[in-house]
Amino acid sequence: MKWEGNRESENVEDARSSSGGGGMRFGGRGIGLGTIVIALVGGWILGINPLTILGALSGGGGEIGPASVQQAPAGKPPADDQMARFVSVVLADTEDVWREQFQQMGGRYREPKLRLFRGAEATACGTGQAAMGPFYCPGDEKVYIDLSFYETMRTQLGAPGDFAQAYVIAHEVGHHVQNLMGITEKIDSARRRMSETQANAVSVRLELQADCFAGVWAHHAQKARQILEQGDLEEALNAASRIGDDALQRQSTGTVRPESFTHGSSAQRVRWFKAGMGSGRVQDCNTFEARQL
Repeated sequence: MKWEGNRESENVEDARSSSGGGGMRFGGRGIGLGTIVIALVGGWILGINPLTILGALSGGGGEIGPASVQQAPAGKPPADDQMARFVSVVLADTEDVWREQFQQMGGRYREPKLRLFRGAEATACGTGQAAMGPFYCPGDEKVYIDLSFYETMRTQLGAPGDFAQAYVIAHEVGHHVQNLMGITEKIDSARRRMSETQANAVSVRLELQADCFAGVWAHHAQKARQILEQGDLEEALNAASRIGDDALQRQSTGTVRPESFTHGSSAQRVRWFKAGMGSGRVQDCNTFEARQL
């Protein structure tokens, strides 16, 4: 991926020197290690916010109460931190793309913050843990990431490559786009009135739309700045495939249970990323009205 020398975002907060600690209580309820493990399996890899899973599993109906502690001050990443620079460039690229897309839709894009942390971090959605992987919190409009996750992608998930890493960020920014468009609030409200199986099905559509939005970003970034190098697209598609619900369930239990999917199958995640990247059209990402995912 060609990213060296491109604009870096001013919206990156580096809290790595102050991160750590924090009690694991969600919506006023304490949760056990077993619950955490279940949430990490479901939210670890590029999909639904694991804090949402934790809220649902702890009896909160999928809602997480505001964090009871304030975030520590954060600065800018060191200029010689290569990975932080990469993240800053990718975030800046999403800003450029989505600012233009919102203008074309007659709206204004409000840029999210991206907060680098290490270990644990207080958020408006609860206490985030590094083991959860990257996630987006609509309560404070921030994307959270512990950069050690990229090593996990390479060594444990079988998803190496810088464009695969960029896809991670673009997917979480996709959730921010959903939040700005009012989609997140509508879906959260609808899920509270549904059975678990129905809520899971809606969550799948939400996650697949974020994948499609990541593809929209890739389409326009490539068109404007020619960021792709040989093998980059394959990296992103491989990452999307590796974290499909069917692939994860087959690997962990040997059994696939479609009714429990919350992210979508490998084929679905690849299909919707490709749909967004192929057309670059936001309207082509309406997973909620699609007859076939």
